[in-house]
Amino acid sequence: MSTPVESAVAIFNQSFNCSQAVFSAYAEQFGLDMETALKLASPFGGGVARRGEMCGAVTGALLVLGLACGTDKPAGKDEIYRHAQEFMRLFEEKHGSLLCRDLIDCNISTPEGWQKARETGKFTTTCPLLVRDAAEIVQTFLKPHE
Repeated sequence: MSTPVESAVAIFNQSFNCSQAVFSAYAEQFGLDMETALKLASPFGGGVARRGEMCGAVTGALLVLGLACGTDKPAGKDEIYRHAQEFMRLFEEKHGSLLCRDLIDCNISTPEGWQKARETGKFTTTCPLLVRDAAEIVQTFLKPHE
């Protein structure tokens, strides 16, 4: 049986985006089926809809944190905000940025940037590492029984 971290990388390697890979690797343990998880996370790849903004691996991990310790009440969001901020701090500390365009050194919101990222192998070298790191970091926030 593979770990969620290994699953996240394997899912990414099946041509799903970074957000889908991280989120769906953890979703089933929170009662969310794989198909729904993949659909929910699908717009967040490429730095949110290929805009090069917040890294998809980060958004996928934040969705996992929401399942793990988010709230369904109007009040009581302090805990999830603390966890999300700490996750983002750790990821940024490790990689120097939270932005897709900075992490892969390409602006994939343009056709030229997308082509450059493909030609330089960013999606096969850099992105799988970002997926792995996001999944590893989010794992540290999950309770042992989850």
